[in-house]
This record gives sequence, structure tokens and C-alpha cells, in this order.
Amino acid sequence: MNDPDVVVLREGTEGLSMESYAETLRERAPEHTVSLARTPSDERDLVSSARVVTGITIDEDLISRADRLEVFACMFAGTGHLPMDALERRGVTVTNASGVNAPGLAEQAIGNVLTFARRLHEGWRRKQNREWRHFQSGELADSTVTIVGLGSIGQAIAHRLEGFEVDTIGIRYTPSKGGPTDEVLGFDEADVHDAFARSEYVVLACPLTDLTRGLVDEAALATLPTNAVVVNVARGGVVDTDALVSALRTEDIRGAALDVTDPEPLPSDHELWGLGNCLITPHTGGYTPKYWDRLADIVAHNLEALEGDGDLRNVVSRPNAD
Repeated sequence: MNDPDVVVLREGTEGLSMESYAETLRERAPEHTVSLARTPSDERDLVSSARVVTGITIDEDLISRADRLEVFACMFAGTGHLPMDALERRGVTVTNASGVNAPGLAEQAIGNVLTFARRLHEGWRRKQNREWRHFQSGELADSTVTIVGLGSIGQAIAHRLEGFEVDTIGIRYTPSKGGPTDEVLGFDEADVHDAFARSEYVVLACPLTDLTRGLVDEAALATLPTNAVVVNVARGGVVDTDALVSALRTEDIRGAALDVTDPEPLPSDHELWGLGNCLITPHTGGYTPKYWDRLADIVAHNLEALEGDGDLRNVVSRPNAD
């Protein structure tokens, strides 16, 4: 077997097959050798000769064996879990999957917004109970939707809302950059409360940082109208879970749809599970079969860039040339 150009590490995520990822990479980069490491022994043997390794993470033992490694292509957008110092010492560039999950998460967010607008969850409940009783639905049109975070996910949500005749407010770190929403505000407290006070729907699509941790707290929830819905496709820690439980239980807000929670995984005895006005999915919103297609496009592009001295995409960390 020829030395591989790319090694796909064995640990997968959210039920997606690493074998499918490797096969997709082979389709995208037919002139390069792609090997799937199925065992720890395979990983140790294969990484020693690979120029690119891709996976959730890579431990320092594998890094020490990676004599030819030029790029570690992380399968996640976040890279805080990686041994960045060890990768930098080895001279390895780190790329991420930023933007790869944006279409799926945007559809998840829109689906949750529509579920509450049309009260589809009430229809599902009545079907389970075999109840043929009418109930009043609403309409999304003429609502105000605030999108917290206007990165790739937030922008994808905003674009998908364009046909729904809603007013949109975006919250981003630098409001002067503008964005695809009707109005753009910043993360200062006054702006956040101004947006929340006018919103029927708040969609969280921001990274978890010191600034955003606990952003949706008791005070923010109190500012929301009682008919407001919080949709979280960001990170669980952006929401104060205890405050959210209290607001849902007392119907201070209409509902919440959570693809992420704090804590996560959500314990089976957690109160959120029993609240009828809270929809929960187990952090699956961004992971569709097309995830591999978009991630493989990035890795294949970067393989060609390594060959032709072009620009790498999605670079998070690049060691000094010296």
C-alpha cells in the first residue's frame, strides 16, 4: 500500500459513519490516497506518513509519530479541545469545519420556529392521545425574529427567513459590519434587551464565549414578551438553564426549542424533559449526510492548496514559517 496522503481517524460523531467520510474524500480527491484508520494500531501506523490527518481530535502520541503531517483537519467548528501547543510545536496547521453544519442548523432553527408558530407539537400530542379536537394555530408572518450571532449559521437562518414576511434583528460583535437582517445590534446589554423586548422568536446561533455564557438569563427572559419562543442551536451554556426552566414552568415565555443543553447530555430525570412547552433534540441539528460532502470539499481543496502553494481554507492556526 502506498503511503496515504490523508488519514481519517476512527472516532466518529453523531452516528455519522467515518467510512462514509473516507469514501467521500476519495471521491472529492481521486488523485490522492485516503486511508481510514479502523483501530488504534492503524492510527499509529498510518499517521507517520500522512500529510493530512482528519478527525475529531488527535492525541499528542499520534502527533509525535506524524513525521510528515502538515494539516490537521478538525471535523468540528470548535477547536478548543485540541492539543494546539503540541500541533504548533510540530509545525502543523489546524483547520476546522466552520460553516459545514450551517445549512442543517438553519433548517433545524426554522423548523422549530414554524413548529411553535403553527403549534405542530400540540397536533402531535393530540394524535398520541387520539383526540380529534381543533386548536388555534398562529402565523409566522409579521413576527419579529432576533438572531443572536451572524456567523455562517446566523446568516443561513436569516436568508431562509426572507420569504416568511418577518422582521429580523441580528446581534453581532461588530454591528458596523451590517448583515442580512433588517436591523443589526451589538452584544451590549441595552441592545440585547431592546431586541428581546420586540421579538416573538429569539434564535441563538452564536459561539459560547465569556461574553455569551449565560446571555439568556433571568433578566433577559423577563424582557421577552410572554408569547416569545427561544430556539437554541448554539451551545447550551448560552442559556441559564435554571432560569429557562422557571420561565417555561410559569409560562413567562411561550416555549423553547433546544438542540443543545446545559448540562449535556441532559440527564434523564432533568425537569426540561417533562415540560410540554420545551422541545428537545440531542444535539443533532447540524449533522446530516451532507455534512461529509461539505467537509470533504474543504479537505480536498486544502490538499490541492498544499500541492500548488495556494491558500488553505478554514485555517484556525498556522505555525510560523520559520
